[in-house]
Amino acid sequence: MKVIVCGAGQVGFNIAKHLANQNNDVTVIDTSRALIRKISESLDVQALVGHASDPSMLNNAGAADAELIIAVTQSDEVNMIACQVAHSMFSVPTKVARIRNQAYLSDTYADLFSRDHIPIDVIISPELEIAQALLRRLEVPGALNMVPFAESKVRLISLKLEEDCPVVDTPLRQLTELFPNLNTIVAAVYRSGRLFVPRSDDQLQIGDLIYIAVDREMTDRAMAVFGHEEKAANRIVIVGGGNIGYFLAQQLEERSSSANVKIIEVDRKRAEWLAERLSKTIVINGDALDREILTEANIEQTDTIVSVADDDEVNILSSLLAKQQDCPRAITLMNNPIYGGLVGSIGIDVALDPRETTVSSIVRHIRRGRIRDLYSIFEGQAEIIEAEVIEGSGVVGQTIGELRLHGDVKFGMIVRNDETIVPQSDTTLQAGDTVVILAMSDAVRKIEQLFSARAEIF
Repeated sequence: MKVIVCGAGQVGFNIAKHLANQNNDVTVIDTSRALIRKISESLDVQALVGHASDPSMLNNAGAADAELIIAVTQSDEVNMIACQVAHSMFSVPTKVARIRNQAYLSDTYADLFSRDHIPIDVIISPELEIAQALLRRLEVPGALNMVPFAESKVRLISLKLEEDCPVVDTPLRQLTELFPNLNTIVAAVYRSGRLFVPRSDDQLQIGDLIYIAVDREMTDRAMAVFGHEEKAANRIVIVGGGNIGYFLAQQLEERSSSANVKIIEVDRKRAEWLAERLSKTIVINGDALDREILTEANIEQTDTIVSVADDDEVNILSSLLAKQQDCPRAITLMNNPIYGGLVGSIGIDVALDPRETTVSSIVRHIRRGRIRDLYSIFEGQAEIIEAEVIEGSGVVGQTIGELRLHGDVKFGMIVRNDETIVPQSDTTLQAGDTVVILAMSDAVRKIEQLFSARAEIF
């Protein structure tokens, strides 16, 4: 697939890396010579210095035969115009744009992004996506991440194994014997800097970061099996009242009548704006690095602090101050990936990397075959994929063992007629099944081919 990526910032870089690693023909455009130099030296892509909305630049990038344009520059307006030019002058079939300004996304202007006006096929709103990702982490206490699949019937949950985990040093094949009807599969393990799909005779170790596929109804039981029985957070303090903090508070108000939510916002005008629009949330105007402000927010009685200010240092320090004052759990937004490796050692429980959320949102729209949803993990090392088994595809009537996917792929869960099935090697796939799969990056193309409607696959 030929793809043009407009913008070489963190999201653009990671999108280009993700697509290039899977043998797509990628061209990146950015006005920054430094960013273009970095991407040229790091990735096997074509990189051009220029304005992404310039027709001549898009022409040089090969827009005439591109299948997809992804506009993720720092400017909403440049992203929109790039998509408009790609459509009007080059007939690029699929156009994806990142739009930050929520005014553009208001219901009042619902027709703005249509083929008759600004023809954008997929709009990514990073702040809203991140707020939803934070909400999912709050739904499952103890989880580092939680992503729903198959109309929320299946959850992929990431968690860390602590010393009190009862199943460490136990071969995975014994988990079914020890915990019958658990409806849970260990899909991936991250250990000592390496992500891998575990075999049935592998044993989990203290400190492992694992991804499990679980029937939604079994979430609490599965978390307990892996040593996590944290209570749900009802008292929440949000640091930062920007779009992310506002969207998160808004969704907490809508979803939970019992949640006690406070926002700490340093800017007075923004604090007043929030107070006018949030009916149940207490808004505190002040600096989250001021102990008196944290005391005013009653941080010692708070279940979870969620730090989502625009400044990584503010997020990290406010989280640590809250933990110091006996707040049991800290979820922290970190834009700079350098800080990610410090999380465990400094006491932050969950670090949210916005790149992972945004990249996943974009990549899910460009997969082929009957791929219905996906989520990219560990900087694109693997993808969690939801696929539909359709009549005419090569997998119908085959057992999972017969597909011979070896160690690069793990079938996490199958949903058939609203029933959740734990897949085994002798499980036969049927038309209409929804399957949730974890695939290492090298195997993603195989999954696309596998679930396409062609009889001959390999």
